[in-house]
Amino acid sequence: MSILLLSIKDFFTVKMLKYAILPFLATLVIMYILFFVLAGVGLDSMHASLDVHSVTTTMQNGIPHTDTFSAHVQNSSIIQFLMKYALTSWLASFLVYAVGGFFVLYASVFIAVIVLGFMTPMILKELQRRHYSDVEMRGYSNPAEALFLVLKWVFVMILLFFLLIPFYFIPLLNIIAFNLPLYYFFHKMLIYDISSNIATREQSDMIRYLNRGSLRMKTLFLYIISLVPFVIFFVSVFYVVYLGNTYFVEIRKLRSEK
Repeated sequence: MSILLLSIKDFFTVKMLKYAILPFLATLVIMYILFFVLAGVGLDSMHASLDVHSVTTTMQNGIPHTDTFSAHVQNSSIIQFLMKYALTSWLASFLVYAVGGFFVLYASVFIAVIVLGFMTPMILKELQRRHYSDVEMRGYSNPAEALFLVLKWVFVMILLFFLLIPFYFIPLLNIIAFNLPLYYFFHKMLIYDISSNIATREQSDMIRYLNRGSLRMKTLFLYIISLVPFVIFFVSVFYVVYLGNTYFVEIRKLRSEK
């Protein structure tokens, strides 16, 4: 609780609020474009048409006969019915935008975490200056390793999305199934970004081993906050502040014991 209160206080400083502007703007612009692109594609598919042409040649008594078939297919009968009336047309459009909004919400979490990774070193250095001048930052990350791990975690996340498909149709379990893959990526990215900038590899492994449960509870708490629409646009920097304070405190403990 003391770390949480300290993190809230740190987040509402002028410098941290300035840092919060960049991921806010970047994520908001990308999500705005993505939302209308996905929704536009969905609505366009409802109005899609198809010209069908078929030519068939058969032999009858040694004489070739050619039959030509042409048709213009406009949507399916269900889509035609839905778009024929104002009410059903509105409902169909609403469903498209609702589904698009659902995916945009999840994509916003994914993109915000990626954008935040570029700002993590600056945020952690500001925390060090404010509270932990006695704790040296001994990071171990490098661009090649970071890129490899991000691709690995994205692959595992996508794999989990497919493996958990059977659970998407079971009430209550589908809530966990929908969120587990993205939470996996969210947790891995945040922990790596912060630990690799502050600790050595050995210290990072030790902290994860000794605080596995509490770290997962903290990242789960932050992930649940992210699911509130638009919240992640404003408070993503707070995630680094909160977990950064956690890691600085744990690093101080480890080094004082030696």
